[in-house]
Amino acid sequence: MCSMIWWSRAAPCRNDAGMTLEDAATAMGWTVPKLSKIENAKQQIQPKAVTDLLKAYGVSEADVFTALENLARDAGKKGWWQTYSGVVTPAYADYISLESDAERICEWTPMLIPGLLQTAAYARETIAANALTRTPEEVAALVEVRQARQAVLSRPENPLEIWAVIHEGVLHQRFAVRPATMREQLRRLLDVAEMPNITIQVMPLNATPHPGTGGGFTVVNFPGPTPDVVLVESLMGNTYVEGVGAVKTFAGAFERIVAAAMSVDDSLALIKEMEEGRST
Repeated sequence: MCSMIWWSRAAPCRNDAGMTLEDAATAMGWTVPKLSKIENAKQQIQPKAVTDLLKAYGVSEADVFTALENLARDAGKKGWWQTYSGVVTPAYADYISLESDAERICEWTPMLIPGLLQTAAYARETIAANALTRTPEEVAALVEVRQARQAVLSRPENPLEIWAVIHEGVLHQRFAVRPATMREQLRRLLDVAEMPNITIQVMPLNATPHPGTGGGFTVVNFPGPTPDVVLVESLMGNTYVEGVGAVKTFAGAFERIVAAAMSVDDSLALIKEMEEGRST
């Protein structure tokens, strides 16, 4: 399953070709509203139309044609998460789709443990705390979704790489109803850190100023010519940042965050110390 968000890539290609929305729609024999919907990821596009559109924009790279045609071909396929359509919002479904296609994720999380690294108990507590309008059954379903997402970390071919920088304050979180939750979560971090495709760092409480003070974000990298994307989360929902320049800005910010964080060895030593402290 490939997210329809990729068809918003048509706009940069059109701009590079020096064509207006009207010019491109005329070249394709479409209406302007139709092309606008495609560029805003509100309408699917057939593989043959992808080829024609790219030719109209003067794109000549064979790998770009192949990648985008395959995305169009896969867009109608259903992902496992559609079983949970009653609780998974379209925006969340879009992200799960992107995540399933990604080869690497760089995540800065100042408030929570990254979803791909959460235990079921931790997921349940944090989802319930934020999903104020959800029923217990819906919370349970969302926990199942979060756990199912983690399969990308151990898939047989090309397991997803994740580099997570977690703020130290997150590790001090406490859960009154089930105190053992955080100890188990810390142990989970230590266990997954042994996987070759997972890197974990901790941002110390006394860190020097860094770009992460602006809030959390996730840089999602894809194989081949498929453009990368950034997810920025807020109370207003998820926002996708696209375009080479904008994504490069976030990638640079993540590098500075990594530099300000504790080393991997020191980070894991701190997590281990805190996990052992919770055991007493």
